Amino acid sequence: MAQFPISIEFFPPNTPVGSEKLKTVVQDLSILQPEFFSVTYGAGGATRDKTLATVQAIAALGHEAAPHLSCVGSTREGIAEILATYRAQGIRRIVALRGDLPSGTAVAGEFRYASELVRFIRETQGPDWHIEVAAYPEYHPEQRYAAKDLQHFADKVKAGADSAITQFFFNPDAYFHFVDAVGKLGVNVPIVPGIMPIHNFARIVQFAQRDGIEIPRWVMLKMEGYLDDTASIRAFGIDVVAQLCQRLIDGGAPAIHFYALNQSALTLEICSRLKR
Repeated sequence: MAQFPISIEFFPPNTPVGSEKLKTVVQDLSILQPEFFSVTYGAGGATRDKTLATVQAIAALGHEAAPHLSCVGSTREGIAEILATYRAQGIRRIVALRGDLPSGTAVAGEFRYASELVRFIRETQGPDWHIEVAAYPEYHPEQRYAAKDLQHFADKVKAGADSAITQFFFNPDAYFHFVDAVGKLGVNVPIVPGIMPIHNFARIVQFAQRDGIEIPRWVMLKMEGYLDDTASIRAFGIDVVAQLCQRLIDGGAPAIHFYALNQSALTLEICSRLKR
């Protein structure tokens, strides 16, 4: 059991084998007693049915599940239909995102920003939903100006968000600076750091380059120096992420959100090393 609040994110499996494996992963991670498991949602709702099925499977195992919901390219009617489906399933926590347009689509739909989705959920569903939103400690990769990105985040909270989960990062100072900066804009909701265990360093590097995330040079050089030594890469990756989590906890982070990539071993190992 983790001695601090955590939550864990999955993506919807694409195969029956993957779905069965994920049930085992959920059971393995349940020892940590996470507050909830979140489930991602593809561009333009590409995985809508898979997201719902995964959420239902997690709920059937006795855990709270929070589906992601992206609004770009969607209509109010379509979003209302999805929310009605989730309400009927007893779901009351959702991760509200703008999302990305599906490839080949040029029409943004009726929602331009995540703040508009948050406001729509709050106005149509009432106060009994817990709405999570995204935060970007190193700023959104599409945003050139930090001040605008901070204001966009504050707008989401003003629209009715209850808490936030950050994009993954490796620089704790970026997180603490972000929390301080939005605090000066009147934001006082919990901002939970999102942490990516290093399952595959090359893949992490790809994610980081795509999303404008800084990987410390010393981490890059040490990882590259291990070449094909997978045991050393795994051990060093656990050390780096566990130390990052400990610093965040010691600095007052309200919880930790793990991007588990449908695996359990690294999250379990990292949590076993942490002290509160």
